Amino acid sequence: MNIDNAKSQMRKGMIEYCVMLLLRKEACYTSDIITRLKEASLIVVEGTLYPLLTRLKKEGLLSYEWRESTQGPPRKYYLLTNDGEEFLHQLDEVWGDLTNSINHIKQK
Repeated sequence: MNIDNAKSQMRKGMIEYCVMLLLRKEACYTSDIITRLKEASLIVVEGTLYPLLTRLKKEGLLSYEWRESTQGPPRKYYLLTNDGEEFLHQLDEVWGDLTNSINHIKQK
């Protein structure tokens, strides 16, 4: 049994939710998202994050805006759309239900 593989699979399932939670608070640049996920021990690389951001944008859950940078060209900052806010609210409910179910099973 490989616990690292199981842990990796569990994290992959939560990355979308965690990215959206980060964007709920403020628009973020991709490297800021990666840094914050790493700080939370949810290791992610750009090759994983960019396809996720692109998919969420295509689904209408995210948008982006260009902001000038003092360190080079303008940067793309991602933010939740109204549909993204609603979807995140639904994910919050699902997460609450899931944690309640797991806690119930653990207590048995």
